[in-house]
Amino acid sequence: MDPLLFIIFLAGCGAAATTGAMFDPGEWYEGLEKPPWTPAKWVFPAAWSVLYLCIAAAGARVAVLEGSAYAMAFFALQLALNTLWTPIFFGLRRMGAGMVVIVFLWLAVAATMLAFFALDWIAGALFAPYLLWVTIAAALNFSVWRRNPTATAA
Repeated sequence: MDPLLFIIFLAGCGAAATTGAMFDPGEWYEGLEKPPWTPAKWVFPAAWSVLYLCIAAAGARVAVLEGSAYAMAFFALQLALNTLWTPIFFGLRRMGAGMVVIVFLWLAVAATMLAFFALDWIAGALFAPYLLWVTIAAALNFSVWRRNPTATAA
Protein backbone atom coordinates (compact mmCIF):
# COMPACT_ATOMS: atom_id res chain seq x y z
CA MET A 1 0.00 0.00 0.00
CA ASP A 2 1.26 3.46 -0.92
CA PRO A 3 1.78 5.34 2.39
CA LEU A 4 1.09 8.75 0.85
CA LEU A 5 -2.15 7.49 -0.68
CA PHE A 6 -3.15 6.10 2.73
CA ILE A 7 -2.48 9.50 4.32
CA ILE A 8 -4.65 11.21 1.69
CA PHE A 9 -7.51 8.78 2.33
CA LEU A 10 -7.04 9.18 6.08
CA ALA A 11 -7.24 12.97 5.66
CA GLY A 12 -10.54 12.52 3.83
CA CYS A 13 -11.81 10.37 6.68
CA GLY A 14 -10.55 12.98 9.13
CA ALA A 15 -12.55 15.65 7.32
CA ALA A 16 -15.66 13.49 7.65
CA ALA A 17 -14.87 12.95 11.33
CA THR A 18 -14.76 16.67 12.06
CA THR A 19 -18.55 16.83 11.92
CA GLY A 20 -18.56 14.76 15.11
CA ALA A 21 -16.52 17.47 16.82
CA MET A 22 -18.51 20.31 15.29
CA PHE A 23 -21.93 18.89 16.17
CA ASP A 24 -21.58 17.62 19.71
CA PRO A 25 -24.59 15.53 20.81
CA GLY A 26 -24.90 17.72 23.90
CA GLU A 27 -27.75 18.09 26.33
CA TRP A 28 -30.40 17.57 23.66
CA TYR A 29 -29.22 14.04 22.92
CA GLU A 30 -28.48 13.30 26.57
CA GLY A 31 -32.12 14.11 27.39
CA LEU A 32 -33.57 11.72 24.84
CA GLU A 33 -34.89 8.30 25.75
CA LYS A 34 -32.51 5.68 24.36
CA PRO A 35 -32.63 1.89 24.22
CA PRO A 36 -30.81 -0.03 26.95
CA TRP A 37 -28.30 -1.38 24.41
CA THR A 38 -27.02 2.13 23.53
CA PRO A 39 -23.20 2.03 23.55
CA ALA A 40 -21.39 4.04 26.21
CA LYS A 41 -20.23 7.52 25.17
CA TRP A 42 -16.55 6.52 25.04
CA VAL A 43 -17.30 3.75 22.51
CA PHE A 44 -18.16 6.15 19.71
CA PRO A 45 -14.80 7.96 19.34
CA ALA A 46 -12.90 4.72 19.94
CA ALA A 47 -14.91 2.83 17.32
CA TRP A 48 -14.72 5.64 14.77
CA SER A 49 -10.97 5.99 15.18
CA VAL A 50 -10.45 2.32 14.31
CA LEU A 51 -13.07 2.40 11.57
CA TYR A 52 -11.57 5.43 9.84
CA LEU A 53 -8.14 3.78 9.83
CA CYS A 54 -9.69 0.68 8.22
CA ILE A 55 -11.70 2.75 5.73
CA ALA A 56 -8.61 4.72 4.68
CA ALA A 57 -6.50 1.58 4.33
CA ALA A 58 -9.19 -0.10 2.24
CA GLY A 59 -9.51 2.93 -0.02
CA ALA A 60 -5.76 3.18 -0.50
CA ARG A 61 -5.55 -0.52 -1.41
CA VAL A 62 -8.31 -0.33 -4.03
CA ALA A 63 -7.62 3.10 -5.57
CA VAL A 64 -4.55 1.83 -7.43
CA LEU A 65 -6.23 -1.26 -8.88
CA GLU A 66 -7.37 -1.68 -12.46
CA GLY A 67 -11.15 -1.45 -12.75
CA SER A 68 -11.69 0.36 -9.45
CA ALA A 69 -13.80 3.24 -10.84
CA TYR A 70 -17.15 2.07 -9.44
CA ALA A 71 -15.61 0.99 -6.15
CA MET A 72 -14.09 4.44 -5.71
CA ALA A 73 -17.36 6.12 -6.71
CA PHE A 74 -19.15 4.13 -4.00
CA PHE A 75 -16.33 5.05 -1.60
CA ALA A 76 -16.87 8.76 -2.30
CA LEU A 77 -20.63 8.37 -1.87
CA GLN A 78 -20.37 6.60 1.48
CA LEU A 79 -17.90 9.18 2.79
CA ALA A 80 -20.19 12.04 1.75
CA LEU A 81 -23.20 10.41 3.42
CA ASN A 82 -21.10 9.65 6.50
CA THR A 83 -20.23 13.35 6.69
CA LEU A 84 -23.86 14.40 6.19
CA TRP A 85 -25.51 12.31 8.91
CA THR A 86 -24.08 14.07 11.99
CA PRO A 87 -25.14 17.63 11.08
CA ILE A 88 -28.61 16.39 10.17
CA PHE A 89 -29.15 14.27 13.28
CA PHE A 90 -27.30 16.31 15.92
CA GLY A 91 -27.12 19.75 14.28
CA LEU A 92 -30.62 20.04 12.87
CA ARG A 93 -32.06 17.45 15.28
CA ARG A 94 -33.93 15.82 12.41
CA MET A 95 -34.00 12.20 13.43
CA GLY A 96 -36.30 11.15 10.58
CA ALA A 97 -34.09 12.80 7.99
CA GLY A 98 -31.10 11.23 9.74
CA MET A 99 -32.78 7.86 9.30
CA VAL A 100 -33.11 8.46 5.56
CA VAL A 101 -29.44 9.43 5.31
CA ILE A 102 -28.28 6.44 7.35
CA VAL A 103 -30.28 4.02 5.19
CA PHE A 104 -28.54 5.40 2.12
CA LEU A 105 -25.23 5.32 4.00
CA TRP A 106 -25.78 1.64 4.82
CA LEU A 107 -26.50 0.90 1.15
CA ALA A 108 -23.41 2.85 0.04
CA VAL A 109 -21.16 1.11 2.60
CA ALA A 110 -22.52 -2.29 1.56
CA ALA A 111 -21.99 -1.47 -2.12
CA THR A 112 -18.46 -0.24 -1.39
CA MET A 113 -17.66 -3.37 0.59
CA LEU A 114 -18.94 -5.65 -2.18
CA ALA A 115 -17.07 -3.69 -4.85
CA PHE A 116 -13.91 -3.82 -2.72
CA PHE A 117 -14.28 -7.57 -2.15
CA ALA A 118 -14.45 -8.04 -5.93
CA LEU A 119 -11.09 -6.28 -6.30
CA ASP A 120 -9.19 -7.02 -3.09
CA TRP A 121 -10.46 -9.31 -0.34
CA ILE A 122 -8.47 -7.51 2.36
CA ALA A 123 -10.05 -4.17 1.43
CA GLY A 124 -13.49 -5.78 1.49
CA ALA A 125 -12.78 -7.30 4.89
CA LEU A 126 -11.59 -3.92 6.19
CA PHE A 127 -15.04 -2.54 5.36
CA ALA A 128 -17.00 -5.29 7.16
CA PRO A 129 -16.71 -3.73 10.66
CA TYR A 130 -17.87 -0.41 9.20
CA LEU A 131 -21.00 -2.03 7.81
CA LEU A 132 -21.66 -3.63 11.20
CA TRP A 133 -21.21 -0.28 12.96
CA VAL A 134 -23.53 1.52 10.52
CA THR A 135 -26.09 -1.25 11.08
CA ILE A 136 -25.93 -0.62 14.83
CA ALA A 137 -26.05 3.14 14.29
CA ALA A 138 -29.10 2.81 12.04
CA ALA A 139 -30.89 0.69 14.63
CA LEU A 140 -30.01 3.24 17.30
CA ASN A 141 -31.16 6.15 15.09
CA PHE A 142 -34.47 4.38 14.48
CA SER A 143 -34.99 3.46 18.13
CA VAL A 144 -34.22 6.95 19.43
CA TRP A 145 -36.45 8.51 16.77
CA ARG A 146 -39.37 6.21 17.67
CA ARG A 147 -38.90 6.72 21.43
CA ASN A 148 -38.82 10.53 21.10
CA PRO A 149 -41.40 11.51 18.46
CA THR A 150 -41.71 15.13 19.64
CA ALA A 151 -37.98 15.84 20.02
CA THR A 152 -37.13 15.92 16.33
CA ALA A 153 -36.79 19.65 15.66
CA ALA A 154 -34.30 22.19 17.00
